[in-house]
Amino acid sequence: MTLSNLPPLVTVFGGSGFVGRHVVRALARRGYRIRVAVRRPDLAGFLQPIGGVGQISFVQANLRYRQSVDRAVEGADHVVNCVGVLFETGRNTFDAVQDFGARAVAEAARAAGAKLTHISAIGADENSGSTYARTKARGEAAVRRTVPDAVILRPSIVFGPEDGFFNKFATMARYAPFLPLIGGGRTKLQPVYVGDVAEAVARSVDGTIERGRIYELGGPEVLTFRQCLETMLRIVDRKNPLVSLPFAVASLIGSLASMIPFVKPPLTADQVTLLRADNIVSDAARAEGRTLEAIGIEPALVEVILPSYLVRYRTQGQFTKIDRTA
Repeated sequence: MTLSNLPPLVTVFGGSGFVGRHVVRALARRGYRIRVAVRRPDLAGFLQPIGGVGQISFVQANLRYRQSVDRAVEGADHVVNCVGVLFETGRNTFDAVQDFGARAVAEAARAAGAKLTHISAIGADENSGSTYARTKARGEAAVRRTVPDAVILRPSIVFGPEDGFFNKFATMARYAPFLPLIGGGRTKLQPVYVGDVAEAVARSVDGTIERGRIYELGGPEVLTFRQCLETMLRIVDRKNPLVSLPFAVASLIGSLASMIPFVKPPLTADQVTLLRADNIVSDAARAEGRTLEAIGIEPALVEVILPSYLVRYRTQGQFTKIDRTA
């Protein structure tokens, strides 16, 4: 095969993360050459068996260091930015990763003449009380200024085998006497399967969806926070009571948990702020055809996917007998 006949090269920033690894899989199945840009390439080797021999390569890159970003994008036909953080640790702040980092990737893509797909989040809003949401919005704005034809994808809560939502509360259900219903559990969410998000990214790389638009990705049903926990408990066959926790109390707990050094906080004050607003696909996105269904993807139901990976949280794992009459 000559160089001119090689498949397109796609650089995926954050390719070893939760969403990123599924994006790499979706692209590999299509035959693209993939360059996975991560801070620790030595920890990303698990991705290699996903593709054929030589199809997936790795490069060290840190969004805080522009030179490494430029090097990772050099020669790429398309760039996908999957990098995001749910809480701040050390120098990996929301500003550094989701604002400065998004701008650095966009500028590098423009300089390389590459197309760009950027993963943001529903709820991105420069006027939000959440730093996470504000920096997501600033990152989007930088991307649109720099690469006007970029595809921006805004998923709701993403679920899948390595998620930090259902797995977190299923783990808590193993040990905690009760589960907290933050703000009474009334916040509306639209959980979207990570495989569907990855498919949307792959289609943007294929060029089969309109560029220069912001797509909002949600699952087929809107669930309250309470309904999400009830569904999870039913699947793992546990009966932990759900106890309402006012936003103010939850925020205080989150602030205290974030002060513990070298420990991943189960909850942060910023995450509590996010839960004060619904996280669902907007009416405008549905009306304008900027949803999964509009681009030809039938989103998966929560109850169809969750048992495939939450089974390990049952008392006897896959061998637990579930009383279907209860």
